[in-house]
Amino acid sequence: MTMRQPVRAADRLSASEVDDVLALAAAAGELDGVYPLSEDVVLRVRGDVPYDGVHLLSYSGDRLAGYAFLEGSAGELVVHPQFRRAGHGTALLAAAGEGPLKFWAHGDDPGAATFADRNGFTRARVLWQMRRSLLEPLPEVPLPDGVTLRAFNPDADEQRWLEVNARAFAHHPEQGRWTLDDLRTREAEPWFDPAGFLLAVDIADTLLGFHWTKVHPATGDEPAIGEIYVLGVDPGGHRRGLGKALSVAGLRHLADAGLTVSNLYVDESNPAAVKLYRGLGFEVYKTDVNYQRP
Repeated sequence: MTMRQPVRAADRLSASEVDDVLALAAAAGELDGVYPLSEDVVLRVRGDVPYDGVHLLSYSGDRLAGYAFLEGSAGELVVHPQFRRAGHGTALLAAAGEGPLKFWAHGDDPGAATFADRNGFTRARVLWQMRRSLLEPLPEVPLPDGVTLRAFNPDADEQRWLEVNARAFAHHPEQGRWTLDDLRTREAEPWFDPAGFLLAVDIADTLLGFHWTKVHPATGDEPAIGEIYVLGVDPGGHRRGLGKALSVAGLRHLADAGLTVSNLYVDESNPAAVKLYRGLGFEVYKTDVNYQRP
């Protein structure tokens, strides 16, 4: 029988707590083969973006054994491999409170599924990571007539990109809510490269769509990976075939930069996007699951 562990709630983390949370996440990622925190949560752990959420920290003695972040009714939770099956996950859920909750589990792990079921959570949303080799030929997909590509200019394009992004992802629970702070935080990241942030514009320089790429450096046995970070087309200025043409243009940019593998994230429940990416040679590589408690 496991015992409930003490949990501390914090609106903000100290520098040492940030280090402890990231070290815990790294240890879990090394054992599980998938990093347990999303980019959004890591930015909040580091305090890089404004947020209205709470950090929950579960301890074993003076060591951080479990961590959860909760913003509204959505969050993420991870327990250090050395302290699993000791009640820390249950304690973190209890500290999160009663009522509706949604938690992401990165990697479709049977242990996470069992834990979710035992605590009244059901599988509500599935996010696929898809991959394809950039050594394989890319199709020739021309841009629609009157459309050209240029690089993102932070001094001139931020606000209109946010407007197009909001329209393109109006029904997306995360991407469609991006603010200027969210955008500028990414611009300040070491990986940001405006040359890999492609904008599709017409003759009047109206923004019609975009393909923002991201390069993940090689780590251990994992090669450097070029990601389709955000791909969107303005529904108000839709040009037939623009999404596919933008996809190929971004992938070609990554291949020309020497990358050999590309990845992306897409909801399993988005058949149009899944069809597009499968048609470009992407296959499911890993699965993230969102568990919901009513």
